[in-house]
Amino acid sequence: MNSRQRRGVILLLLSVVCALGAFAGVLSVISDVESKVGPEVTAYRLKSDVPPYTALSTGQFEKIEMPERWLSDNAVTDLREIQGKIAVTTLKAGSLLQSDMIVRQPALQPGQQEVAIMIDAATGVAGKITPGAAVNVYATFEGAREGDPDQSKIIVTNAKVLDVGELTALNPDESNRTQQPTDAVPITFALSALDAQRVTYAESFAKRVRLALVAPGSDTTVPERERTYELAKDK
Repeated sequence: MNSRQRRGVILLLLSVVCALGAFAGVLSVISDVESKVGPEVTAYRLKSDVPPYTALSTGQFEKIEMPERWLSDNAVTDLREIQGKIAVTTLKAGSLLQSDMIVRQPALQPGQQEVAIMIDAATGVAGKITPGAAVNVYATFEGAREGDPDQSKIIVTNAKVLDVGELTALNPDESNRTQQPTDAVPITFALSALDAQRVTYAESFAKRVRLALVAPGSDTTVPERERTYELAKDK
């Protein structure tokens, strides 16, 4: 082997050593990145805003993959967790779903019963009453005798909403040809026997029944003296 051949072999060996060094460097970088990022896991991201108390469904979320170490401990990684659950607050589009964002949909407690009444869409809280919400039920009544003032009464406080039906067009009362058709929504409540009687009585005999949405965590106690309102007595 002459000197030229020896130099060629040496250069070839140097090239191989450099290549091995570069390959080892790449492996080191990859290993370092993997050690920092870690394995990927499934998470779920909201496609659009979800109002509070709304029942959750799989179609509201999109599946994504992201490093496990970047997920919080309460991140939802299995959509079976949303079965029978509702949103606690407004869920924003693009947010990752977490277990503290959802709660189990309220069910009947011992001593309660389901009562559904039709609520005029114009006098309810249009579009804001959702399953799981708490509402106060107001009703306005005509005076018992001619000349007696009309009254507004709080019939039930902190009534729990179990379900909200579809908007339905009601036909005018045949006995009142001047009444215009109106839209109403069937709303199902979880109520005690006495409160169920109050609500059904109001639906049957009140001029109007209104719902007032109660903010989560609010004190819904209303003193008895404040449950009836007359305009003439307002000071």
